[in-house]
Amino acid sequence: MTDAPLIQLKDITKIYQMGDMEVRALDGVSMTIGRGEYVAIMGPSGSGKSTMMNVIGCLDSPTDGTYELNGKLASAMSDDELAGIRNEEIGFVFQTFNLLARTTALQNVELPLIYAGMSPSDRHAAAQKALENVGLGTRSDHMPNQLSGGQRQRVAIARALVNDPSILLADEPTGALDSKTSIEIMALFEELYQKGNTIILVTHEEDIARHAHRIVKLRDGKVIHDEPNIPITTEEHLAHLSI
Repeated sequence: MTDAPLIQLKDITKIYQMGDMEVRALDGVSMTIGRGEYVAIMGPSGSGKSTMMNVIGCLDSPTDGTYELNGKLASAMSDDELAGIRNEEIGFVFQTFNLLARTTALQNVELPLIYAGMSPSDRHAAAQKALENVGLGTRSDHMPNQLSGGQRQRVAIARALVNDPSILLADEPTGALDSKTSIEIMALFEELYQKGNTIILVTHEEDIARHAHRIVKLRDGKVIHDEPNIPITTEEHLAHLSI
């Protein structure tokens, strides 16, 4: 068992060229995330949090600095190598669910396993188990339009976890949900964290970030706050809503 951090960012800079202007989206960010952590990355629009998510998720490479993911130097990889590491190491959950409309919940969850070359029978079994893990075992033959927003996000979470990735990376996962459903999804994330999953949550909502066990805040491409957090409970969040 290794004690090496799962994620190691060192002096990460990301510069975008906008015509004659340079935009420094990340400005010398260093951060370490260990296995089994539950971290929220927060910041207003333009703070660099989306760029940070893209770098951590191997969707983009930094302009400068190094990024190690699970002992692999992701910052030096080609696009094809990054695609490979994304499939192996990262489960993505998006605000808009990104489900295929004409396929069942089970088939949506199976998708990453098709890319991984798993046999159909193994795929079905793994996808069914992933749906059961998010409380949707009896909904596997439903189409996305037969499911509520919260159920659709659960399907997306099952799909993100079916490959047993190193990280669950969630980008504004409650952005399209009502407050009560958002709290249910955050309760599920806590459950997944308690089972040992590493969760990185990107959000601009303070209430949602407070469910994490560590909060990192960005402003102008720099980390301005990185502290442990005592998570808000589901009951506290519901009470806060009813005030």
